[in-house]
Amino acid sequence: MKYFSGENIRLGDRLRLSGSPEGVVVCSIDTDEYTEDYPAKHWQYLGRGVLADIPGYGLIHFTEADADLDFIGRAPGA
Repeated sequence: MKYFSGENIRLGDRLRLSGSPEGVVVCSIDTDEYTEDYPAKHWQYLGRGVLADIPGYGLIHFTEADADLDFIGRAPGA
């Protein structure tokens, strides 16, 4: 999956939704990458997309680019 800007969304990316506090991508179903707190066995059933934990919104499943989702930066060491 990609951001609206065209960049690939990756596990651990820092992002913002509509001016929210900074959130983080906690799993990418598309690339089969999951954090320890959000394991594949609980989220693979969604089939595609990414999950992001965003303060003020909670856990959100995105399946396509969203113009209100802004890329802030990659995870440290990524």
